[in-house]
Amino acid sequence: MTGSVETGQLELMKSIIDFNLQGAENKALARAAMIADTPKAKQLFAAQDRAGLLAEYLPVFKAQKEKYGVDQAQFHIPPATSFLRLHSPDKFGDDLTQFRPLVVTVNRDQVAGKGFAIARSGPAIFGVVPMFDANRKHIGSFEIGIAFAAILDNLKAAYGLELAVFIKESPLKEFATGIAPALFSDQNRLGEYIRYHSTNTDLIQSLVTDRDLNATSNSEYVREALGVPYGVVMVPLRNAAGDVLGIIAVAKDFSGSRSAQDRSKVWQILMALFAIVLLVGFVLIVIRGLLLRPLQALTAKFSQLADGDDSLQENPKLDNLCEELDALAQQYDRLRDSKGKP
Repeated sequence: MTGSVETGQLELMKSIIDFNLQGAENKALARAAMIADTPKAKQLFAAQDRAGLLAEYLPVFKAQKEKYGVDQAQFHIPPATSFLRLHSPDKFGDDLTQFRPLVVTVNRDQVAGKGFAIARSGPAIFGVVPMFDANRKHIGSFEIGIAFAAILDNLKAAYGLELAVFIKESPLKEFATGIAPALFSDQNRLGEYIRYHSTNTDLIQSLVTDRDLNATSNSEYVREALGVPYGVVMVPLRNAAGDVLGIIAVAKDFSGSRSAQDRSKVWQILMALFAIVLLVGFVLIVIRGLLLRPLQALTAKFSQLADGDDSLQENPKLDNLCEELDALAQQYDRLRDSKGKP
């Protein structure tokens, strides 16, 4: 029963992560579309007016960042050249083709896309939409990125989970050139991964090893940390090309189910003891009633017969004996009858 409950909890944890990652993708896509579809954004982007876009949409980005965890916002020129980063306006003109396949795909197919990616400012969940001018000519794309810190912290507050996101160090170093170098410390390094964000660093360090991060599909296990059993789910993060570049670790306190298991064991032991007492009582009643008492009576009669008791003829015969004692009673009757003859 405990195993079934914990399996259900692990499945629920996976469902929560999948649902919220999809929700973050949809939110990023919707917010990107809200800006990309405005006539003002189309007009300024078509005119390559970087200053105009910054003046118009920087306040919008700051409000979204404060309220909803929006971490990045960027306009791209096809196929994938940064035109304006609202989160870092002084950095533009770099080619994103190598490490942003989602942007390349959106500008090539002119169809919106969403998913996980490592950008210059760090990994995030992105929604990317194509942009067109007033004449429906394709002019580029716009994206919104939601930070993992906001997603994980919200999940902890809502569900009481402990979470961490691990990103492969090699692509993180190569592509996320805008993040702080201090992140690549030995304390954050675990095998080929860097712990990018965690809701409880000490706990995650006790629960997750470099071997656990080798998962290429959803995996789960139960492990004790800091004296408490935890259920852990590992969810791989893939970019638009299908490459696993990160993993989300989710942990939940399983002490409740384990305590229930211990209580269940106590009740099982008590029930077993009670059953043993009942069985012993039943056995005693059966043995005493069917075997011992009749055997004592037969023994007494044989003793009387051996002592030449004259009252033997008056002793009533023993009836309703079990099959095993009935033969002995019959022998007693034969001896008694033969002795009573003149």
